[in-house]
Amino acid sequence: MSRYRPPRPRASAYITPAGHKKMTAELKQLWKEERPMITQSVSDAAKQGDRSENAEYIYGKKRLREIDSRVRFLSKRLDDLVVVDRTPNNNRQVFFGAWVKLENTSGEQQRYRLVGPDEFDEEPGYISIDSPMAKVLLKKKIGDEAQIMQHGSEQTYLILDVSYPNPE
Repeated sequence: MSRYRPPRPRASAYITPAGHKKMTAELKQLWKEERPMITQSVSDAAKQGDRSENAEYIYGKKRLREIDSRVRFLSKRLDDLVVVDRTPNNNRQVFFGAWVKLENTSGEQQRYRLVGPDEFDEEPGYISIDSPMAKVLLKKKIGDEAQIMQHGSEQTYLILDVSYPNPE
């Protein structure tokens, strides 16, 4: 058995202004606040002597590696992202950033927002633009039906409303 794993498909490079702001704030917090604090604690722990049995030193170095890894990821990802800060011309059609209100055949209503893959788990109701559900919903209009696979069966949803938040 091989350890080879094919590379994951590239995620969409779109993000909302709020998501971009949040990622930028995380990068700044890690780089300007947390990393200097951990660096100082590792330095203080190193001064205490034997590093091989010094838990503060060992775990501090581990945390520094985690921070550096996240900072590298955020820096590269923020360079690649495209901030979508305007609403489309057709506000009755589903595009990136839209809030979509759906109704299934039994009358239950659900509301979702199509956002970038870097922000879909931040809020309830956010779904990634790369998800199968979002791909089905894209370019649909109010009154259209969408066939979505859920829990092993195909569900039919009616698009009741499409709205876009005000540009931030």
